[in-house]
Amino acid sequence: MNKEMKEWEEKKGIKFLKRIGIKPGHKILDFGARVGHYSIPAAVVAENTGKVYALDKNNDSLNELKRKAKKQKLENISLIKTKGNFETGLKKNSVDIALAYDILHLINNRKKLYKEIFRVLQKNGLFSVYPKHNKLDQPQKNLKNLSPKDIIKEIENHNFFFQKEYCGLISHDDFLNKGCVLNFKKKDFKEV
Repeated sequence: MNKEMKEWEEKKGIKFLKRIGIKPGHKILDFGARVGHYSIPAAVVAENTGKVYALDKNNDSLNELKRKAKKQKLENISLIKTKGNFETGLKKNSVDIALAYDILHLINNRKKLYKEIFRVLQKNGLFSVYPKHNKLDQPQKNLKNLSPKDIIKEIENHNFFFQKEYCGLISHDDFLNKGCVLNFKKKDFKEV
């Protein structure tokens, strides 16, 4: 791991994830965790009373994440190997925060992702999205024709409401770049 990413995981990422709302004791789902550039600092912030569920379909990435967590003595990370589908295997209402950072452009049917995130989030849970590769930020694949405003509207149409945008220097793949994260809250539906 390069020096920039090491500093991200050990300092800057911790500060950024605190800023977006992660606190000690939180249960966090990192959807598309890769090698843990968000899972590692999230585990530090969540402390031993919290938990990070690092989900990815790539064995090599999850093995690297496991190695890094062991080296840093982080015992609050659970790896979830998926077959590339949207099922997390987590119980309904079991996480406080779900991260979907730099993955939306890779997903053809984002509706299924939003449905699963809604299912696993607790009441008033936080859904934090980094929509890299939208039409204003290195457009690619499934987001190339969508602006951040379009993405906000899309997510709001799936039982979330937009809360706040956080911008700064953040992790993208194995380097840092300027980007913005969009935070949403799960809508609270009252039983009638």
